Amino acid sequence: MGACVSKVCCCRAPNNDITNDQTETGGVYFCTNALRFSRCFASAILVIEEQGEAYDLPVFQEFSFEQLRLATSGFAAENIVSEHGEKAPNVVYKGKLDAQRRVAVKRFNRSAWPDSRQFLEEARSVGQLRSKRLANLLGCCCEGDERLLVAEYMPTDTLAKHLFHWESQAMKWPMRLRVVLYLAEALEYCTTKGRALYHDLNAYRVLFDDDCNPRLSCFGLMKNSRDGKSYSTNLAFTPPEYMRTDSCLEGQFSNEEGTELVRLASRCLHYEPRERPNVRSVVQALAPLQKDVQTPSYELMDIPRGGASSIQSLHLSPLAEACSRKDLTAIHEILEKTGYKDDEGTANELSFQMWTNQMQDTLNSKKKGDNAFRQKDFTTAIDCYSQFIEVGTMVSPTIYARRCLSYLMNDMPQQALSDAMQALVISPTWSTAFYLQAAALLSLNMENEAQESLKDGYTHEQSSSSGH
Repeated sequence: MGACVSKVCCCRAPNNDITNDQTETGGVYFCTNALRFSRCFASAILVIEEQGEAYDLPVFQEFSFEQLRLATSGFAAENIVSEHGEKAPNVVYKGKLDAQRRVAVKRFNRSAWPDSRQFLEEARSVGQLRSKRLANLLGCCCEGDERLLVAEYMPTDTLAKHLFHWESQAMKWPMRLRVVLYLAEALEYCTTKGRALYHDLNAYRVLFDDDCNPRLSCFGLMKNSRDGKSYSTNLAFTPPEYMRTDSCLEGQFSNEEGTELVRLASRCLHYEPRERPNVRSVVQALAPLQKDVQTPSYELMDIPRGGASSIQSLHLSPLAEACSRKDLTAIHEILEKTGYKDDEGTANELSFQMWTNQMQDTLNSKKKGDNAFRQKDFTTAIDCYSQFIEVGTMVSPTIYARRCLSYLMNDMPQQALSDAMQALVISPTWSTAFYLQAAALLSLNMENEAQESLKDGYTHEQSSSSGH
């Protein structure tokens, strides 16, 4: 019977062994220092040379709540990626900032972090870290009683999914060794930067990027507390599926490898802090055990690079095809033919007071806009649809879609992109809005982002047609 390491643990001493003013360097547990950083400057790009690779990331910045609302399509339930969905006390959403950079947005419950100063100090501290072994923190939001974190989005699921809920095959032994090494390297990096204590380290905190390389979530570096001082930490999480992985690894490793890993794990779990190895020695012990080091992670996991099929392999709908070619004439014909049927089910609760002359004027603006759109008078269409939107008594994703195309026809791609994003706030799974977003991004020469929007639209269109 061989040994198998199916989870990574971070151990710590009892609370009275370490103070907030000291950092333990003799073991695998550490305590945070009260670091103070100067205020971050926004809109700059950090280029990190790490392990021979250049890694570009924006510096940490503060976002407005409205920016994050748009990025997540109004914090739509369809964009929730956290383990327990809406039932979680702090919910994580996937989203896109300005329809470009994919992000994960963690929205804390209203009782968390009542002291905004402590929240910002903690977030800025974690936001200084930049490593390819982390899902890095890009920014935060602190408005009123809202507390949100913004991190890199990792699209290829969690270690829990790949380790315990696999469908075709279990994670291969060389990949497991790589996961453990990369996590040890992540913890070593954090330790050298003064952020050594990691909270709630478990298989759900390990994420996989586009290349299927494992990353440690930066969210675990943040205290999760109601007073910004005290906090709870769960360091011994074992999912019920733990035992499933054991038999799947028979014959994939030697007894010497298994013995070495069990010995190392036992030292990390030692009750006496002084007997635990420091993180650097863990990295040094794991490095020689690595196998297939030249094989990319996505090949070891049998997952296409980027986690999705190429656009060429997808059977796109006529609208998606037109948007991928930026064929504005074809897009206009399809939108005109479709009309407003996609607005069915959009909530429009109108009070009695709204049924006034102003309401009639609003409907007249829509009617004039539709006539102008039909006649391809796109400048007039923009003016009329803008009047309808500004009144705000009714919401219509189709109005935004039509004004989006009108902007594209008038060579105003940035405004078009904004309208496509607003349509997604109203209807987060509407494939038409994703496709129009792609057309706007193509007009802005943002090819990669446009491809992602086309894929997102295709996914939602397929889900809708299958009744899911």
